Amino acid sequence: MRLNKYIAESGFASRRKAEEYIEQGRVLINGKVVTNLATQVNPFSDEVYVDDVKLKIKEKLYFLLNKPKGFITSTLDEKNRKTVVDLINTKEKIFPVGRLDYNTTGVLLLTNDGELANKITHPKNNFKRVYVAKIDKELSPLDKDKLLTGVYFDKRKGVFTELSYVKERNYKIVRVYVVEGRNHFVKKMFSSLGYRVLELDRENFGGITVKNMRVGEYKILSFKEIEKLIQK
Repeated sequence: MRLNKYIAESGFASRRKAEEYIEQGRVLINGKVVTNLATQVNPFSDEVYVDDVKLKIKEKLYFLLNKPKGFITSTLDEKNRKTVVDLINTKEKIFPVGRLDYNTTGVLLLTNDGELANKITHPKNNFKRVYVAKIDKELSPLDKDKLLTGVYFDKRKGVFTELSYVKERNYKIVRVYVVEGRNHFVKKMFSSLGYRVLELDRENFGGITVKNMRVGEYKILSFKEIEKLIQK
């Protein structure tokens, strides 16, 4: 890990300020002064000091929540409504990655790792999201084709990369695959063709699912699950 990043992640200073400290000779690694901005540090074995203060990176936390209805995907709410953070038993400051609507259920990640959160939510990275939507009327074959080739809303084109029916001969419950993270994306896709989404559940996000988890239940992500997100 680059030294300025290590200092920033410890909470001691911003990356830019950390670079100033390095150039000023105020940073020590294992007892030796370093002034090279390209210096790498092993966060697990190296001891880093700035002005005699020993630095330590805060432990990264990653929670997977099977979000229930009736919770705001935020850390605070002006209307005093319940937030998803209220469901997680931790003293650390965490935040949700991306957003699920108030009554949308399913896979939601919460963390204190801003870098990973930015990677996951950045449009260029195309993280796959899979939703199951219950709509107010049967989806016609023509409209199914339109959703797969692209429809326009909010002056931009949107598309489902895949679309299938969850149950045979039930054309009101569909599974859709999405790589965009625009607000209300799934609902607006259907709305553009005159359909209303009655229920929406996110069952997969970047390969992570809440299979075998009760609604409202959460768990700490395994190393393999985190690795899956990091390597995408």
